[in-house]
Amino acid sequence: MPAPDAEPARRNGHRPAAQVAPTPTPADEVDTAATDEPTGTGGEPATDDPTGAGGEPATGGTRPAVSDRPGDQWDRRVANGLAFLRRRLSGDYEVDEFGFDPDLTDAVFHPLLRLLYRDWFRTEVTGVEHVPVDGPALVVGNHSGTVALDALILSAALHDKHPAHRYLRLLGADLVFRMPVVSEIARKTGGTVACNPDAERLLGGGELVGVFPEGFKGIGKLYADRYKLQRFGRGGFVSAALRTGTPIVPVAIVGGEEIYPMLADLKPLARLLKLPYFPVTPTFPWLGPLGMVPLPSKWLIEFCPPIPTAHLTDSADDPLVVFNLADQVRETIQQTLHTLLERRPDPFGP
Repeated sequence: MPAPDAEPARRNGHRPAAQVAPTPTPADEVDTAATDEPTGTGGEPATDDPTGAGGEPATGGTRPAVSDRPGDQWDRRVANGLAFLRRRLSGDYEVDEFGFDPDLTDAVFHPLLRLLYRDWFRTEVTGVEHVPVDGPALVVGNHSGTVALDALILSAALHDKHPAHRYLRLLGADLVFRMPVVSEIARKTGGTVACNPDAERLLGGGELVGVFPEGFKGIGKLYADRYKLQRFGRGGFVSAALRTGTPIVPVAIVGGEEIYPMLADLKPLARLLKLPYFPVTPTFPWLGPLGMVPLPSKWLIEFCPPIPTAHLTDSADDPLVVFNLADQVRETIQQTLHTLLERRPDPFGP
């Protein structure tokens, strides 16, 4: 019969001794547990979670950690799913004044987006150290892709890769919040209408706020104009940052332009359906619902060094200052896009 600590020894790469090993001391157990690190952003619970993987109270750390066996991952998923249902049925979750539901976002939306950005798009994220660990920041990105998946992918990737796992509160167009199902999903995942009052309230509360100043001009442009930034509107996002003294973090996203390459825009049909554009892509509308499956392009996301605004709070209403700062952000993103495109010569490469 193997010694009680034979399995931990084998897991650490040591051959177990032939004789019966002494029972581990409490100090040995603590040291063994201390070597186990959290799994990080892969979606699995950390080993130092006081509640344990299955939602039950921990036993005080008296049992040495063991490696995963076949089926353990599924057991944890089932346990986490049951715990999630218990919280939803009992009302043991919080929703803020904007409708943001972190519990639902972590349990449902982020795992789905994780499959997209990690496995389908093979996304590489760099420069996340430029996003503050705490306090407010305005994250400004380029918009593309016919369907605004880039905003969702950015929010999920930032949450997973950031050391503090911060949420990105996205600002969306009015059309998003007039659509019945889409509006509910946007609110639950932390989105709100792209207006200065809401942006300033979020920034004033110390949140990360994400904005795409190109709007529909960015996601609705033709494939021939890919990665060419459109006009940044009137610079409302800059005014919100200036009034709150919030740093602006430009972010460049490469990969979104290839998921639904827009070859043409049927404007008469778009006006009939009251849409900003009606796209024609290589797969839509020819393949029907299958045309909504995004092509597996390779994505690169890079966060640029933050641009401080605390010294310009008195110039929030100065059009020249707002324009110059907006132009600086735009040029930073455009130059970073060129750099990322050189790193990714093949849009569908590994």
